[in-house]
Amino acid sequence: MALTAESARNVAHVLSEAMPYIQRFQGKTVVIKYGGNAMVDEHLKQGFARDIVLMKLVGINPVVVHGGGPQIGDLLKKIGKQSTFVAGMRVTDAETMDVVEMVLGGLVNKEIVNLINRHGGRAVGLTGKDGDLIRARKMTLTRELPELKTPEIIDLGHVGEVASIDAGVVDMLMHGDFIPVIAPIGVGSDGMSYNINADLVAGKVAEVLQAEKLILLTNAAGLLDGNGNLISGVTARQVDDMIAAHHRRPRRACRAGGTVYR
Repeated sequence: MALTAESARNVAHVLSEAMPYIQRFQGKTVVIKYGGNAMVDEHLKQGFARDIVLMKLVGINPVVVHGGGPQIGDLLKKIGKQSTFVAGMRVTDAETMDVVEMVLGGLVNKEIVNLINRHGGRAVGLTGKDGDLIRARKMTLTRELPELKTPEIIDLGHVGEVASIDAGVVDMLMHGDFIPVIAPIGVGSDGMSYNINADLVAGKVAEVLQAEKLILLTNAAGLLDGNGNLISGVTARQVDDMIAAHHRRPRRACRAGGTVYR
């Protein structure tokens, strides 16, 4: 379909605006966390895939880490299982972990891979279990109770945190001109599978790969304070202070995308 004069002007404007960024980030690695809540709009999904392919075409190396919380919740509802959250983390027993692996490592991961490939990219789907990409350890939370002298330990089941990332698999794919798409499932030293928050995985992947940028995509407006107001700018120290403040006030939360810090 031929471009109209107005469309051609818009394309030229976008390219002229984008050129300095293309030059700056060419050859660099950019990690994109694709949030589960940003996957529900078909128009946004198509735009995401086109943008990832475009990044690769102009010489940027995108690495996608995706979530899938809403999709996991939907399947759990269909099988009659209630989701329980503690401090923003889904309590994950063995049956729930099976669903998490099915949804994240299968349904969601392969849908994203297929979407990128249909738009001209060369995506490869991975979980953290492939090539021991993500080594995990079990996450435990503690809660102070006045009636107890020692903190109560909260067992979240198969919820983990990142112990280490082996960048070898990702590097091999990037050097082969592929786009890695990573599901946030890790494996422990005991061989058990662990469900890990995708934000945490994306941050650790960006650190290990020495990525130039970490981009968090979600349908939330951004970082919100405890009253739901958008915070347009914040320093790392201010984030630490906000988290510490909300630990002291457990009924109020600081939200970043779909993640809740209490």
